[in-house]
Amino acid sequence: MKKVPPYAQVPVPTTGLILTGGGARAAYQVGVLAALAQLKRDAGVVEGNPFKVIAGTSAGAINAATLACNADDFDGAVDGLTHLWQNLHVEQVYAADSFGVIRTGARWMTMMSLGWALARWKRSRPRSLLDNAPLGALLRRWVRMERLDEMLAAGHMQALAISGSSYTSGQHVTFYQTQLPFEPWLRSQRVAVKTRLSIEHLMASSAIPFIFPAELLDLDGRQEWFGDGSMRQSAPISPAVHLGADRVLVIGAGRMHEPPGARREVLVEGHPSMAQIAGHALSNIFLDALAVDVERLQRINNTLGLLTPEARRATPLRPLDVLVIAPSRRLDDLAAEHQASLPPPIKALLRSVGVAGEGKAASGSALTSYLLFEPSFTGELIMLGMADTLARRADVQRFFGWPAQAPSVDPAAMRKRRAGFAETLSPA
Repeated sequence: MKKVPPYAQVPVPTTGLILTGGGARAAYQVGVLAALAQLKRDAGVVEGNPFKVIAGTSAGAINAATLACNADDFDGAVDGLTHLWQNLHVEQVYAADSFGVIRTGARWMTMMSLGWALARWKRSRPRSLLDNAPLGALLRRWVRMERLDEMLAAGHMQALAISGSSYTSGQHVTFYQTQLPFEPWLRSQRVAVKTRLSIEHLMASSAIPFIFPAELLDLDGRQEWFGDGSMRQSAPISPAVHLGADRVLVIGAGRMHEPPGARREVLVEGHPSMAQIAGHALSNIFLDALAVDVERLQRINNTLGLLTPEARRATPLRPLDVLVIAPSRRLDDLAAEHQASLPPPIKALLRSVGVAGEGKAASGSALTSYLLFEPSFTGELIMLGMADTLARRADVQRFFGWPAQAPSVDPAAMRKRRAGFAETLSPA
């Protein structure tokens, strides 16, 4: 009879994973996932997907869909994501050549300054600062959405949720796909819709406002224009809870709590540039809601801890174990060190709105951090994510119930991986 490790005899709660938005910053999530995969193997857990419920927003939706569609091989999926982000370049995400920048960014800037003279020509109205058509082509090669039904039916996954924001109705919508019958939820300005998820949902969820164009999606039989799911997302953790998660791991794309001291760009003399204002606005969209939601959850847990068992049974609220892993460094500062790696046409475009310099002399790096899809930056983010996660090894082990020391296992099982996963995803 096969001996079962003691930690595996306890029923495992349903674990949810929250992957937030942030453009190029989402590479940090991959580093965290790579470290988790290593800690999982170190604990002797060589099979199974640790996350039955995955909720992704913006660029986090792309990582979420990749994990969900390959839920039968978690390690292989993480290897594939690492390969993708370590080799990603700007031109694979948005048009970065001179012609592409002129066609979108330059025309957009012209409309901002001369729109009163050009308004009569509707064909002259660009939809966004940048053209993300290359991202659509990349996702169709890399994310195997057709496998999601199979993963759900086989029990490797319980649910995948992708969030978007409707420019048409003003609602924040969580699209979800699941095998089990979960009732859609409705909250103030938030609605959930069960549907068959597609690449179009990923494109809509990751359409950074002003930067990338909106995507047309079907919502209950009508067509609506959708943009980045981080907009108007007041409760990022909510979808995973509604879809059955008993505990939640949250991977952020920015510091949850800033250290004391003035920010570098606050000290820049003169009026803030458009790039500084845009970076500040994007940080509000991508980062603030998550921090508020985590604080709200912690307050609910603390309040429930003060109740008597009888009072706790009388309330529909329940404590939720949550582990948050977020960057230990300011990603704005990290991006400032790599601004020079952007293609010249993009640097010229961003220079027109106030992005300049490099390192300590850089300005506008908050905006750059969302657009810097280059290996020099994404590679550092992956390493930072791994380091931050390994530094919290004890917290991770406690959260998952993994032993600090791995039990004796078959070495062949420890090495079991799906060979060639990255090759199957590589562009033709």
